[in-house]
Amino acid sequence: MHTLILNRTAMLSALAVASVVLYAADYLLLGSFKELTIWFLGNLAFLPVYVIFVTMILERILKERERQAVMRKLNMVIGVFFSEVGNRLLRELSPYVVSCGQLRRHLMVTAAWKDDEYAGALQYLHTADLKIDSSGCDKQALKEFLVDRRNFLVGLLENQNLLEHEQFTDLLWSVFHLVEELEARVSFDGMPQSDLDHINGDIKRVFGYLSREWLLYMQHLKHDYPYLFSLAVRLNPMVEHPDAQVY
Repeated sequence: MHTLILNRTAMLSALAVASVVLYAADYLLLGSFKELTIWFLGNLAFLPVYVIFVTMILERILKERERQAVMRKLNMVIGVFFSEVGNRLLRELSPYVVSCGQLRRHLMVTAAWKDDEYAGALQYLHTADLKIDSSGCDKQALKEFLVDRRNFLVGLLENQNLLEHEQFTDLLWSVFHLVEELEARVSFDGMPQSDLDHINGDIKRVFGYLSREWLLYMQHLKHDYPYLFSLAVRLNPMVEHPDAQVY
């Protein structure tokens, strides 16, 4: 603390000396103390404007730094989510999508992908009307997987930083709702079509949010954490048989 005060004092002293030197140089060049005084008073009159301008710039810089710090924390939370739940959930839900092969082709992220490829994949997810059919899928296994991770999901919902990320919060709520819907059913045998349609709607909502956030997370890893991105590409949940080995 003492060192910081000394550094600030030295900086202010240096600025004061520089100001005196510059005004002395002006006086030597102009040779008129009256003109120098007029210039000084003119600059002094604009001092409040300078202060406001500098304060606005500093405030914007500080807010941007604070936003970046919050986003770094959010990306850490999102990374934990995909490591613990998201990647496997995306793999588990893929067979529920009708014409899944076309979906896999659009989400086959590779190390060569640029921002245009990510934008194209996001546009596909935004415009594609994905059809969900859970009638031939193992909903009991999906239920057990999600119920086992209920406490983890609840813990994420309690994270105040997630309030800054509305879309990811929507994803968590949709997953948590799907957990409740599946857990509320003792058996999935002999389900009426109306109940199947309801579950299909819940799964479609989860898959829409999940696939979008996964793409954005992969793009984030590519830009900021290449070593994590390399593993994430090899373990792409859209690949039928992912392999972590490097060939």
